Amino acid sequence: MEDNSGFHNRHLKTLTILAIAAMLVFGIYKKETKEITISIDENKIIVKTLKGTVGELLEKEDIKVEEGGYLHPKSDTKLKDGDEIIIKNPKTYKIKLGKKITEMQSTENIVKDILKDLDIKLGNKDYTYPDLDKKVEPKTQIEIVQISETIDTVKDDIPFENIVEDNIKLEKGKSNIVQEGKNGVKETKIKKIFKNGDLVSEDIISEEVVSAPVAKIVEKGTKEIQKPKTIQVASRGGGTPTRRNAVKAQNVNKKGNMRYKKAFTVVATAYDLSFASCGKNPGDPGYGLTASGTQVRPGVVSVDPNVIPLGTKLYIESLDSTSDYGFAVAEDTGGAIKGNRIDLFFPSSTQVRNFGRRPVKVYILE
Repeated sequence: MEDNSGFHNRHLKTLTILAIAAMLVFGIYKKETKEITISIDENKIIVKTLKGTVGELLEKEDIKVEEGGYLHPKSDTKLKDGDEIIIKNPKTYKIKLGKKITEMQSTENIVKDILKDLDIKLGNKDYTYPDLDKKVEPKTQIEIVQISETIDTVKDDIPFENIVEDNIKLEKGKSNIVQEGKNGVKETKIKKIFKNGDLVSEDIISEEVVSAPVAKIVEKGTKEIQKPKTIQVASRGGGTPTRRNAVKAQNVNKKGNMRYKKAFTVVATAYDLSFASCGKNPGDPGYGLTASGTQVRPGVVSVDPNVIPLGTKLYIESLDSTSDYGFAVAEDTGGAIKGNRIDLFFPSSTQVRNFGRRPVKVYILE
């Protein structure tokens, strides 16, 4: 009986030791086992492993990362329970820029992430089809629309105005430039918008007159041209004494036509060198001299300087059947000669008495 009891005890003790060992081994196994999530292109699997690193686990599971793919964390990273391994294999997309389409690979699947992965930078106004936040499938075409702006400055001439002003002092048919014209300058700023290099719009954003135009001012004559008036004197009576020939020569052409500015009728009287006419005797100061200081002579006429200025060349026409007095010069004045009156010099008292007082026509010569 003792022998069986001892055997039983030893057997029980052995079983107890084995149970304890099994429990220890199971505890160690449970402690070393790690639960790892593996995400492959967003497809997730969960595995339990005793492997120590990412690379060892992927090798055991026969999971390979394609060339150019993305792995996080790195293959030599030590694993701990609850870790997630992210694997992104490269996918091909069509990138369209302008008219050019290029196939490129990226591990991402959202447009903005794909462009970032490909190091494609967008300008502030650039945009894409599909939108940046869109998730896309492999082989999808992503169009990049590049928007650029320029501001151009254009300078244009502002034509000057032509101003014509009448000038009553200037003869008709004549003109005078008072001020030369000059074009002004207008500066226009134009904003141009380009889509993938092609102009799609342009807008004027400002206009400024840099310099104002200067008008051209021209004076146009409106004064009526006084055409020379003529009268035929070659065959008229009243010869031309020698001292009057110079006046005649200057004012009568070869056809005997006399040129004059204007003509009007006055009352004419006559005087000579007698005391009754001039109030002086030979030897008196100023005897025989005109108011102009010239020697009195046939052809000298006494006038009112306010009507006919001294020095004016004249022709005196008779208005009756008597001969014309003829060519003369206004060189003298007299106290009684006022307004439309003249006094004609004659060399003798008989001629003065015969002339008397009568109307005559006075021509103001050119």
